[in-house]
Amino acid sequence: MREPPFQELSADAVEQLYRLVSDWQIISDLSQADLLLWLPNRYDGMSCAAHCRPATGPTVHLDDVIGLNLPATRLSLLEQVLIKGEIIENPVHRWTGMNTVSEVLVPVPFDGRNIGVLAIETNLAFQVGEIGGEGWFKAVSRTLLKMVAAGDFPFEVTPTTGKHGNPRVADGALMLDGEGVVEHCSPNGISAFKRLGFYNQLYGEKLSDSVLPLLEKGSVIDEDLSTVLRGRSSALAEIDVRGVDLTVRSLPLVEEGERIGALLLCRDVTEKRHREKELLSKDATIREVHHRVKNNLQTVSALLRLQARRSDNSVVQEALSQAERRISIIAMVHEALSHTVDETVSFDDTFRRLLALVATAASSDHFVETRFVGSFGTLGADAASALGLVLTELVTNAIEHGLEDRDGVVEVEAHRDDTNETLVVTVTDDGHGLTGNSVGSGLGTQIVQTLVKTELVGTVQWENREPPATGTIVRLTATKL
Repeated sequence: MREPPFQELSADAVEQLYRLVSDWQIISDLSQADLLLWLPNRYDGMSCAAHCRPATGPTVHLDDVIGLNLPATRLSLLEQVLIKGEIIENPVHRWTGMNTVSEVLVPVPFDGRNIGVLAIETNLAFQVGEIGGEGWFKAVSRTLLKMVAAGDFPFEVTPTTGKHGNPRVADGALMLDGEGVVEHCSPNGISAFKRLGFYNQLYGEKLSDSVLPLLEKGSVIDEDLSTVLRGRSSALAEIDVRGVDLTVRSLPLVEEGERIGALLLCRDVTEKRHREKELLSKDATIREVHHRVKNNLQTVSALLRLQARRSDNSVVQEALSQAERRISIIAMVHEALSHTVDETVSFDDTFRRLLALVATAASSDHFVETRFVGSFGTLGADAASALGLVLTELVTNAIEHGLEDRDGVVEVEAHRDDTNETLVVTVTDDGHGLTGNSVGSGLGTQIVQTLVKTELVGTVQWENREPPATGTIVRLTATKL
């Protein structure tokens, strides 16, 4: 892999650049321009580190320009920006393909020095009217660029992720003055607030005074809402009025260290919220089904246990006890699934409980230590049930037959191969070992072989341990996990 060409920067400087590119889509959309971040490289030139295209207008660069070096003929102007720390507009328009492009260069300062240059490139051949057509988007964009040059943008605390995604300029935008009064509003912004139930004129009114009375008494109010509606800090809040949900984000506008107003972005997320509620309802239903299945299986298990106690036939008792144990294992998996929403289970914790249950049930007249090494990871519902039954049979067989008349140790080790697609599990005991290297043909063995082949799509092998060690090692591989 080719080594990045950029000069080395401190971790804090890199973090500052990440904050800038995570939030610069707003500037790109307001200015209807491509944004390119140029950083000094190791060859006394500059290379493009990041590129942002506008969602509100045509792009300048159809091809990917990240990693390309700046032509030598354009280098001197960017070096002036780095040295002077001032915004410079390129007096010469250049041609890119069939398009005429204007360029504004903005220094990116950090810790007392300029570490890069932000280029705002506008396609003059396809300039379109602004959303709202009032001419205030680009004025706000120029203010944000001045804030970049002064080190006031990006904000140190920026809500880069919202529950439903951050609102963008095209979703709806408002301009507030220093007192929180609405000076400008895009059509989408007006529509968003009308859906909340506000039908009066927004212009000239304090947004907080217009919106807060709409909230129903007793409703849960976002603690940041009042601050956001006044544009006093960089924050994100949600408004919920009679089933209509609006996400609002504020970006204070600063000039010479003083807050002069704020840009508010809003997004109607009602449909997304409704879909989330439907998914939560479905998830709750699935969890409840698993819970009820677990309860029903426990009831069946209890009935089998009661039936075994009432029988005088030892063979019947043994058969019923084994059936009860197998059903209990399936119930345990369903119990774990009742606490998740994605039909998967972290099998390590479930297996530890399963192993303790099996060891207690199988070793009644001698002491057997059970150990678990490694990790199974996360398994789907079907795979977890099948693997739980298989390992129960293998551990039970090791305790009841391999360690039939002696104390000992049964160790289960699990790990995935290098591709992370195949699970390898070994069950090892220090008991008698296989007689004549033959594997039994009982019901437990048949269950193991059937489930491994059909449900886990794998193989299982029994063999004696290498002398001088005694006992058996069972090696299981599974691919359908």
